[in-house]
Amino acid sequence: MGMKAEIITIGDELLIGQVVDTNSAWMAQRLNEYGIVLHQITSVHDDRQHILTAIDEAFGHADIVLTTGGLGPTKDDITKQVLCEYFNTSLVEDIRVREHIYSWYKERPDVLNRLTATQWLVPKSATILPNRVGSAPIMVFEKEVIGIGKKLLVAMPGVPHEMQIAMTEQVIPYIRLEAGGIIHKTMLLSGIPESTLAIRIEDWENALPSYMHLAYLPKDGMIRLRLSSYGEATEEEMNQQIELLQPLISEYLLASEDLSLETILGNLLKQHGQTISTAESCTGGRLAAALNAQSGSSAYYMGSVVAYDNSIKEQVLGVEHTILEEYGAVSEQTVRQMAEGVRVLMQTDYAIATSGIAGPTGGTKDKPVGTVWIAWATPKGTHAKCFRLGTLREQITQRAVTTAMIHLIRIMRD
Repeated sequence: MGMKAEIITIGDELLIGQVVDTNSAWMAQRLNEYGIVLHQITSVHDDRQHILTAIDEAFGHADIVLTTGGLGPTKDDITKQVLCEYFNTSLVEDIRVREHIYSWYKERPDVLNRLTATQWLVPKSATILPNRVGSAPIMVFEKEVIGIGKKLLVAMPGVPHEMQIAMTEQVIPYIRLEAGGIIHKTMLLSGIPESTLAIRIEDWENALPSYMHLAYLPKDGMIRLRLSSYGEATEEEMNQQIELLQPLISEYLLASEDLSLETILGNLLKQHGQTISTAESCTGGRLAAALNAQSGSSAYYMGSVVAYDNSIKEQVLGVEHTILEEYGAVSEQTVRQMAEGVRVLMQTDYAIATSGIAGPTGGTKDKPVGTVWIAWATPKGTHAKCFRLGTLREQITQRAVTTAMIHLIRIMRD
């Protein structure tokens, strides 16, 4: 069984509804990605006894306790003092944190005052991890439990972007190092329902050693298959199992590691020295945002035309007026001309066009809400296909973006 974690969010503002706790959901997703089971999420007031009780209860359930909030320089931020009490330690000055804070506030010297100075006082027994985007240090405490071994508490800032960078750059790598031997092998698949996949690989799954665990993680029309071992299997054993699995899933496989679609597509384009552009109607620029989200995307992503109105489809992309009149904006004929038009306009190797009815209004009997036409203009010709992508606007547009990228990946690999 994998490691268990518990999250404690600290702050009165969370319990009066002044601030919505988005941190826990984000942390839960990251923990799940690394095979760490989240046992419970608890929110507590800025109250000494409330925090002490929550920590004690959390250690009864979990191997890792993650706290956010209460690490600021003002009097209501008491987490650091309470942690000192819980772990029977005291605050000492940390030179590295002090230097970081001086550097952090060098453009704002007025902020350096007696309250800010408390930020470089840290619990003596804690391991301090750097917080490169804030002044509050990340603190790791160890607790020895008789008969069980070492447990960890990690205290992080409550500001969402600080916490996210702390988790990504510092906390997850630290936890994985401490855990030792956690191995994950992830396959990214599409084009097969989860239940059909489970039946297809049933014999392979049933033959897995007891110390290996398989998880099905579906999202946006894809399935991540994650094989995990928690310190019991070798890398070679895990690879042997993946080799046995590959022939069963090869026709549905997008990647043999946990990558985003935009990364997979971007890597393919870079490998071939090719470029891409987009012409979007129903997706409203979301496809463009996905394509340029990757560092280095300027090597392959040239630009986009968000042609929401028919006049833009005609005047910018060159869609024929008679096509729009006869077939409508949501049609094979229109998306083909959109894709071909933007490919010529941007002088790219590939282009993707989307046009659909995202709702909640605008649907007809022939073209209900959720109807989306997507076209892919390529060096070898143009492909177009109609999809039914749900009934909710957000769901439809996100699925359209995902579908557009999945199909282009497959086109490029054929």
